[in-house]
Amino acid sequence: MSDPGSVMTVLGPIPADQLGYVLPHEHPYCQLRQASYRYDFPDQFDDDRIVTAEVAAFGELGGTTLVDLTVPDIGRSPERLRTLSENTGVQIVMGCGWYRGNYYRPEDVIERRTAGSLADQLIGEITDGVDGTGIKPGVIGEIGVEKTWVAPAEERVLRAAARAHKETGLALGAIHAIGPVAPDILTIFEEEDVDMSRVAIGHCDSYPHMEFLEGLIARGALVMFDNCGQYGALKTFEEHIMNTVKELVDRGHEDYILLSHDTCKFPQFKIHGGPGFVYISETVIPTLRELGITEETINKIIRDNPRRWLVGS
Repeated sequence: MSDPGSVMTVLGPIPADQLGYVLPHEHPYCQLRQASYRYDFPDQFDDDRIVTAEVAAFGELGGTTLVDLTVPDIGRSPERLRTLSENTGVQIVMGCGWYRGNYYRPEDVIERRTAGSLADQLIGEITDGVDGTGIKPGVIGEIGVEKTWVAPAEERVLRAAARAHKETGLALGAIHAIGPVAPDILTIFEEEDVDMSRVAIGHCDSYPHMEFLEGLIARGALVMFDNCGQYGALKTFEEHIMNTVKELVDRGHEDYILLSHDTCKFPQFKIHGGPGFVYISETVIPTLRELGITEETINKIIRDNPRRWLVGS
């Protein structure tokens, strides 16, 4: 079991009260192209200088902790993350698991393994570290589903993640779920007796309908708006997202909101005009202030909520 008062980073455990301002869903190093049908996808920068500068910029604006939800089948890089944290001063919490159906690596033979076997593998990484590096995950994810239904292999991964969560105390998220499939994932977690306050549903900005969001919150999960700044010219949609966050706050749900960028490919880096890891600091937080959201509530969203998700109450 993890220490309930600490969070594991790539440099070792830290007290929960040192997490500070957290980006709960990012990908400093990520390789999405290895899925066969994503051959033309704009991949991630593979340049440590650029990644270091962009993560350091988050720290310079008061950022403290970045949660890297890159799992092995999309390019998790534990030793590079350790160096990145050392060079930027930003604390990095590393993820574990299997992303979603079409990205599962053949060597992982997910379709031939039990949920128990997969859970044992996750628990081993969390307990002993990854591949002899001694670097340990501090969160389970990003995991989820490819389509609008849960495929059998994906269900096996979700159940394995749930069991690893129960054994180790690590949080689950960001659960990759576009739209109405998210309740089905929560049902699987409920069947596995997961602590739902430790579950964050990602990409809620892709389906920003109040009934849907309140349905997730009613079951205890956090809702993560993790594509902040990714909409480019779709300013009216981004305004809708910010107004949705404001409405959730007005309805008393401020304890269930998380914000991040999900930066995972080079057009999203600041150097190419994307949000990088600073858009929330530079644009979203000022926008929330303009909408009348108080500093106390903003601090809940960027500090308290990710801390409770990662650590528990």
